[in-house]
Amino acid sequence: MRKTNDTYLVTIRGRRFRERYLRDPDGWVKVSSRDRRFRMTAEQVLNHLLPALAFGPALGLTVTVEHAERDRKSTRLNSSHV
Repeated sequence: MRKTNDTYLVTIRGRRFRERYLRDPDGWVKVSSRDRRFRMTAEQVLNHLLPALAFGPALGLTVTVEHAERDRKSTRLNSSHV
């Protein structure tokens, strides 16, 4: 089992939205609730993630991290959540 940052899926959920963050060969990607994809730097991912971790419970947010093995020949995670 590989435990590199390209094998994890980070999800932030609220009452009416879900944002997913994952790493592909070109860098970090945010997938919005409407399935729009946005390229991000690692610093931008942290700027989104850290407030959700700090204030999430008070705001009704949940943050989950899932491990999903990436097929070495593919750019997609082997997970039904992506």
